[in-house]
Amino acid sequence: MLSLPVIAVTLGDPAGIGPEIALRAAWKLRHEIHAILIGDWHLLENLAQNMTEKMSLRRITKDHLSGLRSLCHAETLLIIDCPLMQVVVPGHPDPANATAILAGLDIAIQGTVAKHFDAMATAPIQKSTINAAGIAFTGHTEYLAESLQTDNVVMLLAGHVASSASPQSQTLRVALATTHLPLKAVPAAITQASLIQVLQILHKELENKFGISGPHILVSGLNPHAGENGYLGMEETEIITPVIHTLQRQGMNIEGPFPADTLFLPHHLEQADCFLTMYHDQGLPVLKHATFGRGVNVTLGLPIIRTSVDHGTALDIAKQGTGLADDGSMIEAIRLAADMVLRVTHC
Repeated sequence: MLSLPVIAVTLGDPAGIGPEIALRAAWKLRHEIHAILIGDWHLLENLAQNMTEKMSLRRITKDHLSGLRSLCHAETLLIIDCPLMQVVVPGHPDPANATAILAGLDIAIQGTVAKHFDAMATAPIQKSTINAAGIAFTGHTEYLAESLQTDNVVMLLAGHVASSASPQSQTLRVALATTHLPLKAVPAAITQASLIQVLQILHKELENKFGISGPHILVSGLNPHAGENGYLGMEETEIITPVIHTLQRQGMNIEGPFPADTLFLPHHLEQADCFLTMYHDQGLPVLKHATFGRGVNVTLGLPIIRTSVDHGTALDIAKQGTGLADDGSMIEAIRLAADMVLRVTHC
């Protein structure tokens, strides 16, 4: 019998909903996936006592990583204890806990690289809390890229959405040419070289990790009306279109640039395996409107598999107490990580 995938799950900011949704998702999935939680033992133990369903937890440390798989059991969740510096007040992030948050993330990264975990899934981090502690932090995607010495990564979000033309659920995938940048910095960040790298990574990962042969990718323009033949901007004419033509000649099934306001029309949704948009708030509002609470963030181009939720820390919900947070995206993130593990393993 094949062993279950082993997925490291980090808690994100302990003052947000991350610990609760990670705990509930790991417990619900325990018979199909070994989700190993990395975070403060006392925080999770207290949370478990407030759950409606009785949970069995076991505290271990990072010293157990080498023999981790032998400790996995479907009826007990393993917690790699990564103690916090300050007691958590739900809804109120504390910069004093920033180093512990990143320490847990480092355990997941290093453990996945060393094959103790098959992949990792992350709950949301409050970026401002890390920065308030004096640690430069742009986001999970950038932190992972730096930690793994990976120059080029691609952020992709995916989720299931019902099509008006079909009762069957479809998967909407949206990737980004740039990630967490101020809007004024986006045009300078989009070059022919960078766009080629993004599309090559996206094409390769759609084949390898999503199992899509010859993926059909639709690319948006940067400017309104995709530049309108240069009247509203030259990026489409000078950068995006030449890149698309170059990759088409290499055999990739890529089309564009399309105006962003019509990119996600139903006939495009039915044809495309993935959409590439030029910046964060160009593509993600559409995806989150269609799939929020069930979407998954995937970092492509890394030497490991990493997924995450499609939402933030929801401090306002955490402040109100346990039982209110939706764990749907966390469940989907862990499941997608496990699916990718099985797909890559069988390739």
